[in-house]
Amino acid sequence: MSDSPNRLKRKLQARHLSMIAIGGSIGTGLFLGSGSAIHTAGPGGALAAYMAVGLMVYFLMASLGEMASYLPVSGSFSTYAARFVDPALGFALGWNYWYNWAITIAAELSAATLIMKFWFPDSPSLLWSALFLILITGLNYLSVKGYGESEYWFALIKVSTVIIFIVVGLLMILGIMGGEAVGFRNFTIEDAPFHGGWLAALSIFMVAGFSFQGTEMIGVAAGESENPGKNIPKAIRQVFWRILLFYVLAIFVIGLLIPYTHPNLVNESITSIAVSPFTMVFEKAGLAFAASVMNAVILTAVLSAGNSGMYASTRMLWVLAKEGKAPRFLAKVNKRGTPVNALLVTASVGMVAFLASLFGDGAVYVWLLNASGMSGFIAWVGIAISHYRFRKAYVAQGRELNTLPFRARWFPFGPLFAFALCTIVILGQNYSGFTQDPIDWYGILVSYIGLPLFLLVWLSYKFVKKTRIVPLQDCRFDGEETSAK
Repeated sequence: MSDSPNRLKRKLQARHLSMIAIGGSIGTGLFLGSGSAIHTAGPGGALAAYMAVGLMVYFLMASLGEMASYLPVSGSFSTYAARFVDPALGFALGWNYWYNWAITIAAELSAATLIMKFWFPDSPSLLWSALFLILITGLNYLSVKGYGESEYWFALIKVSTVIIFIVVGLLMILGIMGGEAVGFRNFTIEDAPFHGGWLAALSIFMVAGFSFQGTEMIGVAAGESENPGKNIPKAIRQVFWRILLFYVLAIFVIGLLIPYTHPNLVNESITSIAVSPFTMVFEKAGLAFAASVMNAVILTAVLSAGNSGMYASTRMLWVLAKEGKAPRFLAKVNKRGTPVNALLVTASVGMVAFLASLFGDGAVYVWLLNASGMSGFIAWVGIAISHYRFRKAYVAQGRELNTLPFRARWFPFGPLFAFALCTIVILGQNYSGFTQDPIDWYGILVSYIGLPLFLLVWLSYKFVKKTRIVPLQDCRFDGEETSAK
């Protein structure tokens, strides 16, 4: 993809890609949801679940890295699925991913508004949501470098916070800060480290999966990377170790310092910054201003998620239009390489969804949000299937594996493991609804609504266009971003 008119610009540097890869996964799931995970499954159960999901995410990123470094296109797994599996699957994955992030923008606007109420309790919600929407739309409108630079600094704040937290926590465990040494005693209270058995751990798989969503954005960003063959493998290699450091060590520290029975761990609401496990640990260490600082950090995390969501959904909508799977006017790109029409449509959908959360009891918005809840896992399943077929087609066409800029290790175990674990999480989304007496049909419908919607889009396109699974010999490896019709 060259820097020519009506095309995206290759302006993202290696440092941008690294931060997009790791910054995409550090957010409220870690800062707020980690405490609830420990409370549900105990420190050992939470640790095991996050390590298993972390390993799965590494395999997924390696799969995506192999495809993205060879074929760096902004359509990412939507384009890969259309080329290596079935154009109908690519169509459904593209619209699924756009919808997921467009609705997530609305969720982040709601969260950012609630966070601002911490400092300005009597301020109007619409004021903050409008300001934040203008901010993230503006950052994405400027250029891809505007997005890359803002995301770099947003992510740097989050990464720095986690590193400081881990260092302070380890000093407290050893008794160097905050009083006497805690040691491992909180790991063995009551029925810890594994509380609630394997069903509790399974529920944490879902929480952990949501926490890691966003790491796949590196595939979307590949289409605008300066040197994808070199920079993407570099960013992918860093992901595993950073996931291990940030998530596993952070949960390990929380589990050692705060007993899983602590009542405050149950609360993972965005309005409860004061009882975030991060805030509790910092206050225990004697840092009196912890709540205000963590509020600012969580605001940064929320804005970062909104900023990234705007970028990813805009690029996906642009690709769908370019491939003839969305209205053509959305394929327009300005001289700075920004798909302006796709950006404005995405921003307006995010704003409408946010307004839906203000009217009535927000029931419409809750349904919209639940319909997008599964979308990230569906995208991950799409990555696993696409990579499996990519490698098979690559070999079937007589290509040498050593010519790949980056090769995913442990093939085919990696994509098969990721496919299996994601499928378990999707099917087990609300297993507790089936075990209740009577069965909670409303809760089940709300939880699983995203799955039939995805299947409907996929099978409708397949029926109308009469698409078939692409034979391995016919899979295309050229650089153009138009899919087989």
